[in-house]
Amino acid sequence: MNPLILLLAILAAGLALLIFNHDSGRTLGMNNDDFGQLVALGALATLLAAAILRRPRQIGESLRQIAIWLLIALALVSAYVYRFELQSFGDRLLAGLVPGRAMVVTDGEGHQEVVLQKRLDGHFEADVTINGRDVSMLVDTGASSIALTYEDAERIGLDPANLSYTVTVMTANGPALAAPVILPDIAIGPIKRKNIRAMVTAEGKLDGSLLGMSFLSTLDFLQMRTDQLRLRD
Repeated sequence: MNPLILLLAILAAGLALLIFNHDSGRTLGMNNDDFGQLVALGALATLLAAAILRRPRQIGESLRQIAIWLLIALALVSAYVYRFELQSFGDRLLAGLVPGRAMVVTDGEGHQEVVLQKRLDGHFEADVTINGRDVSMLVDTGASSIALTYEDAERIGLDPANLSYTVTVMTANGPALAAPVILPDIAIGPIKRKNIRAMVTAEGKLDGSLLGMSFLSTLDFLQMRTDQLRLRD
């Protein structure tokens, strides 16, 4: 058998077993990390033996090929061993590139925190899930309540045309009428709340929905830094 095909077969079988047994943490009675190292060493031993048997007079070339495959195998094993760190790095990168995307981190005490990156205009934006629908909202600690635009209220399944606009609220565009509502489900990442009060503003009176203190005050921890806002359930 071609040694390259044999090597790829060993690596593929090993990775398949690691993925299949990811939740259990053990493969064939071994810790997954130890098993991953064993697969890499087995693949390298197979390649070395095949190279020596097939080309006994070309040891130098064989060793060069082994070195190349050694680097490939080490890269694959390292990617698996450091998968969580790589995932965290990817989340941080996306959070910086995509405003509003919540990055979930775990501190030294095991508490999960949602981290939001500041936009170029200086505001913090969050992708909030309300009644199963995604809504982009500005975080506003100066707002006493969540404030939804007419359009976002329709998006989450409310009927803003039949609400009672009896409350006067101050917006960036001046005073506006708003209708009080209760949001059955609202979440930012792993932080979830039920039956949170909110306001729906009249059509055209609010440029964007606001995440106010009726939600933020329920958090255990809220910290604003220069370019980050950290929320903890």
